[in-house]
Amino acid sequence: MPKHFIKRYTPHHDAIRNHKHLRLFGKLLHDPNLWHLNRRSVSGAFAVGLFWAFIPIPFQMVAAAATAIPTRVNLPLSVVLVWITNPVTMPAMFYFNYVVGTWIIGDAESPPDSPLTMENLLESMAHIWQPLFCGSIFCGAVAGVLGYIGLRLMWRLHVVGEWKRRRRQPKNERSSSAT
Repeated sequence: MPKHFIKRYTPHHDAIRNHKHLRLFGKLLHDPNLWHLNRRSVSGAFAVGLFWAFIPIPFQMVAAAATAIPTRVNLPLSVVLVWITNPVTMPAMFYFNYVVGTWIIGDAESPPDSPLTMENLLESMAHIWQPLFCGSIFCGAVAGVLGYIGLRLMWRLHVVGEWKRRRRQPKNERSSSAT
């Protein structure tokens, strides 16, 4: 996987260390394994970040960081991937989670037809919380596993492609490009 592409779009480790919500992790953020870009670290970060992106809680970035630190996966990627859930994507993602949750639980109750206001949402939360969280955990786990496997596979294919490219390269070019 191209490390330069990933590095270009992830925040610098000082920005993460000094983030107001992540400062609570203190010295734990100084572990060098949290900043490495290797196959294990990046694919694990995708699993962590995608899982937490599907969970409808506030401070998803903190939850992703709290999971990335003990699992020692790339912290910036874990935190950035929760941004998949944003004000534009959130309604569709959480509605999909709710539908999946009703399918898993077997609850045929449909959401109320009242207009979507904060007041109506809070009133209906008593009825929708269980399928919403069940579907969110299921979708988050599936997305995390698929992200982990997909990234490991893409990384492996990239490495094999590089090996093949180097083998096709004439011997004299290999030695001159190494220096």
